[in-house]
Amino acid sequence: MTSENEDTPAAAGGDSVHRVSFIEEAIPHMDAVYRFALRLTGTQDGAEDLVQDTFLRAYRAWDQYTPGTRCKSWLFTICRNVFLRQHERRQRHDEIVQETAQEDAASLSHEAPVFAASKDSDPEGAFFKSIVDEEILEAIDDLPNEYRMAVILSDLEDLSYNEIAEIMEIPVGTVKSRLFRGRRQLQKRLHGYAVEMGYISGTVGDQ
Repeated sequence: MTSENEDTPAAAGGDSVHRVSFIEEAIPHMDAVYRFALRLTGTQDGAEDLVQDTFLRAYRAWDQYTPGTRCKSWLFTICRNVFLRQHERRQRHDEIVQETAQEDAASLSHEAPVFAASKDSDPEGAFFKSIVDEEILEAIDDLPNEYRMAVILSDLEDLSYNEIAEIMEIPVGTVKSRLFRGRRQLQKRLHGYAVEMGYISGTVGDQ
């Protein structure tokens, strides 16, 4: 007689393979996801919660991931989407709480069209190659969200334009624009600091 228990070993075996594959491919990127989450949330508690939610969702959706592909980018995509959903919920809550207030605490800046000055050679990126310290991280944290995310993924996590475009769900040209604009804002803010610390010499021309 066939019993339901006969299906259990196969199910257990499949779950075991699922778990082992997840541990081997996803878990090694946990530190990188945490760094990304920390820059997005700005707090250790917020980052830890975001990472936990990211990996829980990733594990549940692991059958949608193609083994051996770009797991780090896939995890960053999940992390970004979870963060944006959380941000939207908080924003809606704030709007309800502050609907009678004169100031809109959830106001967002609008992005201008893609800069024609963005080049494939990515010249502004060179400014940040050797100056990633706490001062720079604080400046990155203060960037508008759309610029901050692009700068983090490119300059802190070394992802390609194509990978960033997939994660942020925007065209590659928009990635270049956001990197250009974000880096220019950082460059203006940090130029004096970089000269003082000896990271660079001379002056950087204004636009």
